[in-house]
Amino acid sequence: MRAERVRHRERGIGLEVYRAFIFRLLRNYLIGSISAIFIVGTVVMISTLQVPNIQYVRLVAIVLISILFMLVAELITLWAQLGPIGHFFAAEHHEMAELNRMYERIHRFPGQTIYRILGPHMLGFSVPAAGITLWMISTGWLEIPYGYVIVAAVCAFLIAIMHALIEYYLTVRAVRPLLLEVRRIGKNLYGMEPSLGGRILISIQRKFQTSTALIGLFPLCLFFLATYIRLQYIDPVFAKEYTFWGVLIVILGAGFSMVGSWLLIRDVRDPVAELTQEMNRIQGGEFGRRTPDLYSDEFSQLISGFNMMISRLEMRQERNRQLLQSYFSLLAAALDARDKYTAGHSMRVAEYSILIGRLSGMNDEQADLLYKSALLHDIGKIGIPDEVLLKDGKLSDEEFAIIRTHPVLGESILLQIEPVDAMADFLPGVRSHHERYDGKGYPDGMAGEEIPLFGRIIAVADAFDAMTSDRPYRNGMSDERALMILEEGKGTQWDPYYAGLFIDEWRRQKQLDKKPEEGVS
Repeated sequence: MRAERVRHRERGIGLEVYRAFIFRLLRNYLIGSISAIFIVGTVVMISTLQVPNIQYVRLVAIVLISILFMLVAELITLWAQLGPIGHFFAAEHHEMAELNRMYERIHRFPGQTIYRILGPHMLGFSVPAAGITLWMISTGWLEIPYGYVIVAAVCAFLIAIMHALIEYYLTVRAVRPLLLEVRRIGKNLYGMEPSLGGRILISIQRKFQTSTALIGLFPLCLFFLATYIRLQYIDPVFAKEYTFWGVLIVILGAGFSMVGSWLLIRDVRDPVAELTQEMNRIQGGEFGRRTPDLYSDEFSQLISGFNMMISRLEMRQERNRQLLQSYFSLLAAALDARDKYTAGHSMRVAEYSILIGRLSGMNDEQADLLYKSALLHDIGKIGIPDEVLLKDGKLSDEEFAIIRTHPVLGESILLQIEPVDAMADFLPGVRSHHERYDGKGYPDGMAGEEIPLFGRIIAVADAFDAMTSDRPYRNGMSDERALMILEEGKGTQWDPYYAGLFIDEWRRQKQLDKKPEEGVS
């Protein structure tokens, strides 16, 4: 019952939002239609034509009859366009795929408004109006030239275009509550808000160029046509000469409108493109650069805020990096604290591993992952009992078998950390750092280069530190002795390439350390 009440409440909220949208849509339509047909069409017609009053009455009657045809045609089209949206908000349950489809459909609705105005709206008015007017001219009820019907059709087309333009922008604002409601439903039902995902349904360039060109051309064309009709009554000869100059002015006006719209859209497009490029760079994790502020309008505020956001993201990323590094170091220190004789082992293995990684030409990102993997390589020993892990003497076969489980235990521990993919890069090195190059290692018995890269590197670092560190049952051997054992095990126990890099570098560093001492003696 409670779930049913919730569904009914959600449905009621959706229907209320939809009804408010219908009210705004009809209000905008009435304002636009009255402005286009009565204020522009009728006023221009009355002020331009010079006919007896009875013919004015007949012209107004033609307008009213044509409006009826227009309303019928447009209401049928509007019903078809609104039908799926209305059914959506009347339904009590929605799938996520349905929410995404409706979200895109609502976004496309303003564009459908343009087709509705230029189709059923204009044709529903123009065709009956032209037909009735031609009939009245043929019967003598109207005393105007047949050519005026063509002029009127051109005027109707211009008015319809401007009406469609205005209606489009009003509808863009009117659909926003519907979009918010669809997003709210998605979040409440599935915890996900529908989105276009960055897809562009109509570009800013197209909107700006079309709008600015029409705004510049509309009054110019309407003035030209109205003046031409008026001159026909005053001086028909001059009207013919005016036609050439009028068409020339309209062509020049069209040229200026197109150039102006191109300049305007370029002034808007360039900073938008620059910000889009910078956002793509930030998605790739590059925070070092700032967007240059080259603008003196509102884009200056936008870029300033954008750069401030980058700075804060950079600070947050650095803080998260430090916290994550501390987290790994804390885990390693907690493990080493169990045994005072192996204290610092994880940190030293990490340092030796990153040395090998750098020598092999590893990039910063890979080196960081290798370092963290090495810090955690023995994390599985947390699950080994103290009586086995801390035993002073030699381990029995059973106890050694328990010790051998720590790579798998380490992988299992890291798999418990959320989110799961956060630890994915460290799992191969943790699990495979006891594999041998000849395939005799554990836990999987992998051989050669089928052993993960991090596992092969950590194996060399781990063995060197284990051999040179003191244990309760033995003292650590010298560095040179440990290097000799590594050299002997190249190609059998350890990867010959990475073991060789470490051996050569360690000996080179020893030679450098000896030279100052020789100079002093």
